[in-house]
Order: sequence, then structure tokens, then C-alpha cells
Amino acid sequence: MRILLAEDDALLASRLQTLLEDAGYVVMHSSEGRAAEELGQIEEIAAAVVDLGLPGLDGLSVIERWRQAGRGFPVLVLTARARWHDKLAGFDAGADDYLTKPFQPEELLLRLRALIRRSAGHAHPRLQCGPLVLDVNAGRFELDGAPLALSAQEYRILSYFMHHPDTVLSRARLGENVYDDGLDPDSNTLDVLIGRIRRKLGSELIHTHRGQGFRLSATP
Repeated sequence: MRILLAEDDALLASRLQTLLEDAGYVVMHSSEGRAAEELGQIEEIAAAVVDLGLPGLDGLSVIERWRQAGRGFPVLVLTARARWHDKLAGFDAGADDYLTKPFQPEELLLRLRALIRRSAGHAHPRLQCGPLVLDVNAGRFELDGAPLALSAQEYRILSYFMHHPDTVLSRARLGENVYDDGLDPDSNTLDVLIGRIRRKLGSELIHTHRGQGFRLSATP
């Protein structure tokens, strides 16, 4: 899944990008408000992390423009402003959660995972499809109660499937959400990775819809 990180502090942005990528997300970073606003308008993203003190266009204005344009992805605000009326302004602009600097990186990750899970319609942090379970908070898969070992790319693909069960996902949509620079729909890379995942699952959970894409479901 793709995360938009709008943060102008280069050191903090680098740390957060590493944290999010290690957690299985594809990160799009922008250090300037207008560029971040444009990315949020045109790209498919699962969530955005936005610093309010962005140069060019402040974070509140960025969020307001997204909401005015009908962009509904969840937004987590980062800011050094701890006063109540500053938080209220963030929520009024359309933010979904608020984290005051300094903060624990692990807390940001937990909050972000919860926002993405709820925006996909999942109330519980453990997502299940037949014998397959994803513990969203822990970032861990289980199959029949045993840990499931996955590569970083396999984790990204299977996590995206788990957040969108019983949905036919096109090759283009999967490529956009699990690769840094997208994926050529004609490439066989995705087929190879899904083939590996199927062998590890040991069951027919991922179904192919010819000419349309793939679907994760416990039923045929």
C-alpha cells in the first residue's frame, strides 16, 4: 500500500520513510506543500502523513484542498503545535488523527495502520480469510495458527489483498500499490510473486480472473 509522507524535515522524513518501508508500505515523499497537494490529488494512496508546517502551502491548506476535491483517504497530522485550538483546526480541515512532535515512531505506525484498516472497513486489527490471518498491529501473517514467512514484496501484495478481500484487483492496481514506481501490467513479475505466495499458502485462496486480475477469497 502507498503512503504519502509530506514532511520538510529531511532527517525526520528519512527516518519515517525507512520505518514505513520496513513495515511493508510504499512511500511517496514530498517536502513541499504544493507538491504534496498535487500528489494527493492524482495518486492512489492508502493514507497520508502530513506535517502542518510545510513550506509553499501549509499542511492545513493541503488537507482542506484534498477534502474539497473529494479525496477521502485518511490523514495523520504531524506537528509541534500542542495547543487544543491547533488540534481542532487540524480536525476541522479534515484530518483523521493527530500526533504531536516529538513522538515514538512505533506509535505513528500503529496509528497509521489503524487508520488504513478502518478506512477499508475493518473494525478488528486481526484480518482473516479462511485459515489466513493478518495481525495488522504486529505486521505479521499466520496460516493455520503458524507464522507465515514472506519476503517484503510478498508481504506487500498479500497485505493489500487482505485489506480488500473478495475484490477483483487488476494487475495495474496491484502494481501501483505494491511497487515504488508501479509495475508494467505486461510484466510477468507479478505472476511470479503471486505464484510464490500461492505455494506458501498451500490452498486456493488467491483466484485468477482472466483478463481482470486476482481475488483473495476463502470461497471459490
